[in-house]
Amino acid sequence: MREVKCEDITAAVKKLCIEATAYLPGDVYQSLCDHYQSEDYDLAKKTLKVLIDNADLAKNNMMPICQDTGMAFVYITIGQDVHIVGGSLADAIQEGVRQGYEEGYLRKSVVDDPLFDRINTKDNTPAIIYYEIVAGDAFHITLAPKGFGSENMSQIKMLKPSDGLEGVKDFVLKVVNDAGPNACPPMVIGVGIGGSFDKVTMLAKKAMMREIGTHHPDQRYASLEKELLTMINQTGIGPAGYGGKTTALSLNIETFPTHIAGMPVAVSICCHVARHKEADL
Repeated sequence: MREVKCEDITAAVKKLCIEATAYLPGDVYQSLCDHYQSEDYDLAKKTLKVLIDNADLAKNNMMPICQDTGMAFVYITIGQDVHIVGGSLADAIQEGVRQGYEEGYLRKSVVDDPLFDRINTKDNTPAIIYYEIVAGDAFHITLAPKGFGSENMSQIKMLKPSDGLEGVKDFVLKVVNDAGPNACPPMVIGVGIGGSFDKVTMLAKKAMMREIGTHHPDQRYASLEKELLTMINQTGIGPAGYGGKTTALSLNIETFPTHIAGMPVAVSICCHVARHKEADL
């Protein structure tokens, strides 16, 4: 049985909060550079250059890439042979988020009641936490500060099996066109297919954070990823909605078995920064 201390979890989460808001993931940065080289439309090319320069400035000055430093999503993968000592795991994570947003001078955007009071909690807690229990003694943290300009553009639809492949394509394209410039394109897109009403949104978020350039292990879905990305980049929305052929940097799909009567589909939209950072304890 391996022990992991709550104080170490708090310190790691704090560090991830600060760094994730300042450092663009390497795969996303490279994709921006690649699309800058291949973009033909002058205004789109200039916009991509601004995004690249902004990422460089944020990294070099250890400042947030975007003024919306997001709501913290924390994904914990914990081995069943791990024992948490020194307190509550959930409390340790929340404390790390609190310290990260306060000491990193990051914008606090969480309100305590979603409908009526909407009073700012002043420390960006509570974070949204998900746990996955696995074999062994691993303890892995993925922290994603998600801005809501793009989060608001995400959608879910309970398709029927008879809607088939074309129904999935139509829905994904509808979500992207509905989002338009409001999601701060170029977008990073995750699509979940299968599971249930709640499971499919998790699949979409997981797909959204998958490394750019990786593909679904099933060749049929891998081909669909490429086809959808091509279709999206032919919409002409382009960087910041100014036009061009770079509406999305990536589109990844995650799937899960589902009921014979259903075919849930979720589309998770992220702006070009796609902030997330990982750590092992």
